[in-house]
Amino acid sequence: MTIEYEEQLQKRFGEKVRELRKAKGLSQESLALVSGLDRTYIGGVERGERNISLLNIHKIANALSVSAKELFNA
Repeated sequence: MTIEYEEQLQKRFGEKVRELRKAKGLSQESLALVSGLDRTYIGGVERGERNISLLNIHKIANALSVSAKELFNA
């Protein structure tokens, strides 16, 4: 995998998280609170700046009441 491809994957994942968060009417801060993650971390994920771990994917999915699989449906 090239660095460009990895960055594109992270960006698409982050865009999906943002889309679902907004659809649920949540702020980044409220998503962070429910997921147990830091607000700045959530922002970094949404901007595609974070190479997020499987555990944190699960935390975000649970906080959004969706399956982890849905976070990958771009």
